[in-house]
Amino acid sequence: MNASHILLDPTAERASAVRALQPRPATLEGLVVGILDISKARGNIFLDRIAEQLAERGIGVKRYRKPTFTRVAPVALKQQIGAECHVVIEGLAD
Repeated sequence: MNASHILLDPTAERASAVRALQPRPATLEGLVVGILDISKARGNIFLDRIAEQLAERGIGVKRYRKPTFTRVAPVALKQQIGAECHVVIEGLAD
């Protein structure tokens, strides 16, 4: 490799991170479900229907939207969702 060229790995990971999944609740009754729209075209149509079906069952729903699908959600948004919701549905339509 030429000394004037340095290859950088933008992930800053040598190996994929392994994270354990959180246990799923037995029921959604009494919980607040967060719905995160990642801002892809027409994703809101699918998520609107999910929100309607949850609300029909008496499940609390809070809606959120990322500013853009090209980046991860801002830390403040993730913290807000974590503070306000018990479970989250994230969806896109491609």
